[in-house]
Amino acid sequence: MNSSVIVVGLYICTIFLISWYTKHRAAGKAENYILAGRQLTTPLIMVSIVGLAVGGASTIGVAEQAYKAGLSAGWYTTAWGIGAIVMGMTVAKKYRSLNITTIPEMLERYYDKKSMIIGIICQIIVQLVVMSMQYVAGGMILAALMPEIFTPTTGMLMSAVVFIGVTLIGGMWSASITNLMNVSLKYAGILMAVVLAVRMAGGMDQIQMNLPMPHGLDFIDGVGPMTIVTWIIVLITVNLSLQSIIQISLGAKDVHTARKGFIIGGLLMLPIGFVSALLGVIASELYPNISATAALPQVIMSLDPWLAGITLAALWAADVSCACNLLLSSATLYSHDIHKRFVDPNMSDSKYLNVTRISVFLLGLLTLSFALTISGIISTLMAGLSLMTAFSVIVLMTMYAPKYCSRAAAFYTILASVVVLVAWMFVPAVRILPHVIYAEWIVCGVLFIGISAVTRSNAIRMEGVEPAAVQEGKTKAVPAQH
Repeated sequence: MNSSVIVVGLYICTIFLISWYTKHRAAGKAENYILAGRQLTTPLIMVSIVGLAVGGASTIGVAEQAYKAGLSAGWYTTAWGIGAIVMGMTVAKKYRSLNITTIPEMLERYYDKKSMIIGIICQIIVQLVVMSMQYVAGGMILAALMPEIFTPTTGMLMSAVVFIGVTLIGGMWSASITNLMNVSLKYAGILMAVVLAVRMAGGMDQIQMNLPMPHGLDFIDGVGPMTIVTWIIVLITVNLSLQSIIQISLGAKDVHTARKGFIIGGLLMLPIGFVSALLGVIASELYPNISATAALPQVIMSLDPWLAGITLAALWAADVSCACNLLLSSATLYSHDIHKRFVDPNMSDSKYLNVTRISVFLLGLLTLSFALTISGIISTLMAGLSLMTAFSVIVLMTMYAPKYCSRAAAFYTILASVVVLVAWMFVPAVRILPHVIYAEWIVCGVLFIGISAVTRSNAIRMEGVEPAAVQEGKTKAVPAQH
C-alpha cells in the first residue's frame, strides 16, 4: 500500500479519535462547544492561534509566492506572528474581560443594532473567504500526496469531510486539543523537509547559483519592502478584530492566559514562514514549469516517500487546524448574533447548540463552493482581510478612548470600509495608494473620529470592563450581558 495513504489514513483516524475523546467536554452548554467553557490554558491558546495562522496561506500560499518572488515571501507568516504579539500585548485580555461571545455582540452593547447587523455580515464574509483558502490548499496537498486517488477538486471534497466532521464533533475543545498534535506535526515536518530539500538541491550555494529569479534568497527584495509593510499592517489589523481570533482569546480561562498564549504563539510564528518560502524557492529551481500553487507539495514529494507522506500530512494538519477555528467562529456568528437574536430569542441552550452545529455543516458546504472558484491564495486573502480595518478602529477606540466614541460612528465606519473595498476593486482611479489597507485606515479612522466629534452628546462610556448604555443623551451603566 502507498505510504502516503497509510500516513494520511492514520492521521485522519487520530484526529477523529481525539475529537470523540473531547466530545464530552463540548456537551451540555453551548458555551462549552463554542468557547471551550472559557477554560483554555496558555498552551492551548498558543497552539490555537498558531494553528489558525499557519494554515494553507502560510504554507502552500507562502511557497506559491516564493516560487515567483523568492525568500522574502516568508514575511507573510512573520506578519501573522507580529499581529498575534500585538494582539497579546494590547487587547487580548481586554476582550476576555468583557465576557462577550462575538464582536457583533460588543457592537450592539456599546453602539447600536445597525452596527451589529453590518458587523455580522462583514465578519462572516471575510471568514468564509479565508476558509475557502484552506480548501484550496487542502486539495493541492492531497492531490500531491495521492495523485492516483485525488485530484485538487476531490482533495477539496475530502478536506471538507474532515474540516466539518472534526468541528461538528467537539467544537473549540476538539479544534484546540487536535492543534497540540497538528502544530507539533507541521513544525517538525516542515523543518525536516527543508533540511532534506536543501541537501537534495546541492546546498545553499548551489541553490543560489541556479536560481531562476534575481534576489531569490534576499529577505527583502522580491516581494519588496512596501508589500512586507502592507502584510504587517493587514495582519495586525486582522488579529485585533477577526472573530475566529477573538474567539480563541474569549475561550481563555482568564485574562492573563489569553495574553500569554497570544504572545508565545506569535513568537513561534516568526521564523516558520521563511522555511516554507525556502521550499518554494527550491521548487522554482528544480521544477520551473509547474503551477506555483503546487510548488510546496511537489518539492516535498521528491523526498523519501515516508517522510514526504508525514510532511504533507503535517501540512494538511495545518489546514485542518486553521479551517476548524474559522468554521466554528463563522457558525457562532450566525447562531449567536442572527438566529438567537432575531429568529428565536427564547431558544433553549440545547437548541442553541444544535443550531450552531447545523450552521457548521451548512457553512462548511458553502465555503467549499467558494473554494472551487478561487485562485491566488495570498492575493485573495489580502483584499478580503482589509475589511477588518473598520472593526480594528472601533475596537481600539472603544477600549482605549471611549469618551471620544459616539454610538452613531460604528455603523458608518463599517459601511465606509465596505464602500472603500468595493471602489478599490472596481474603480481603478481610486487606487492612488500602494494597497487598499492604507485607504481603509485613513477613511475609517477619519470618519469614526469625525462622526464622534460631531455627535459627542451620544458618546459611549466604559467603566472598567462593564458596558454602558446611552439613553436620551445620558450614560447609564448596565450589567454585562452573557
